[in-house]
Amino acid sequence: MPLALLALAIGAFGIGTTEFVIMGLLPEVANDYGVSIPTAGFLVTGYALGVMFGAPLMTVLGTKVPRKRMLMLLMGLFIAGNLLSALAPAFAVMLAGRVVASLAHGAFFGIGSVVAADLVAPHKRAGAIAMMFTGLTVANVVGVPLGTLVGQSVGWRVTFAVVAALGVVGLAGVAKLVPDLPKAEGVRLRHELAAFKNVQVLLAMAMTVLGFGGVFAAITYIAPMMTHVAGFADGSVTWLLVLFGLGMVGGNLVGGKFADRALMPMLYVSLGALAVVLALFTLTAHDKIASAVTVFLIGALGFATVPPLQKRVLDHAHGAPTLASAVNIGAFNLGNALAAWLGGVVIGAGFGYTAPNWVGAVLAAAALLLAFLSAALERRETAASRTVAVSLPVERPTTTVHH
Repeated sequence: MPLALLALAIGAFGIGTTEFVIMGLLPEVANDYGVSIPTAGFLVTGYALGVMFGAPLMTVLGTKVPRKRMLMLLMGLFIAGNLLSALAPAFAVMLAGRVVASLAHGAFFGIGSVVAADLVAPHKRAGAIAMMFTGLTVANVVGVPLGTLVGQSVGWRVTFAVVAALGVVGLAGVAKLVPDLPKAEGVRLRHELAAFKNVQVLLAMAMTVLGFGGVFAAITYIAPMMTHVAGFADGSVTWLLVLFGLGMVGGNLVGGKFADRALMPMLYVSLGALAVVLALFTLTAHDKIASAVTVFLIGALGFATVPPLQKRVLDHAHGAPTLASAVNIGAFNLGNALAAWLGGVVIGAGFGYTAPNWVGAVLAAAALLLAFLSAALERRETAASRTVAVSLPVERPTTTVHH
């Protein structure tokens, strides 16, 4: 794998850290600004919305900019957003910093996926995408726990300053290691938008929303579920999230490896197993060991879908994949927001802290059904094209007869 993928992974590590570390620092931030925890929660919601809307916006703005230069500009935006958060004198300024940083998120992963895929041979594309996303998954194992520890020990502002420094390392890595890949000739915004007319692209994005939504339906409420149902102490939630992150790392690498060999079977297995594990979580959540194993499996199975789904979008948006790739990153955040809301609805309705697991199981099962539908449509299209090819008359060479 090229060293350029390491630079992309470092950038992904910084982005993953800033996205998730805020969840562990909400009490400190809320106390510092004198706001309630629900109000501080807008720092999470604002970031997610920024990713959703920023992904297509920044990608469209960058259509005329070479991809390497655009990645560097996005890392610069990420650094500025985190520095603004670290120095913010008021909550509104902190929220603005979060939104600025989030604008880089979707476009960086979207453009980065295209660059990663272009750096390797066609049969290694999913593996290259997975290598970049390893930075995001490792952030949940190392960056988030360390960032939380630093924030709780010496102040949350230091955490965001360190994340900004990570962005500087990522920017330097992109500048030094990522080659100046030539832009696709003749690709305009209308070509990028045309990808959304492809049913397979839309189905892959819907699978992204539902599949990863299934993961976050459960994980969003892991703290009350593990402390009130499984009987863990409050301090145990941190290492349970590390376990979830380790699952993400493993699932991402396995998903990337097998997606290059058999993409759709990989999706069937991971989505089907995810639906089953989430359903079983309603039972395993009552036992410490079983619940810990389940948390790991949810991380592994959930992230095993990421490289194949991202590659499927790239494959079917061929010729102009950048915008579609970035929007699919936004789809992950849409799934997160939708699932977190649905999980809160069932808890609020009095079904208990394990009820979001059923929501997650239903979402993952729906994603699996879409995978079967997508494959069926693809087989029908292939069969139809073969029929047309066979029915076309074959031109025979004309011969001139000389008398």
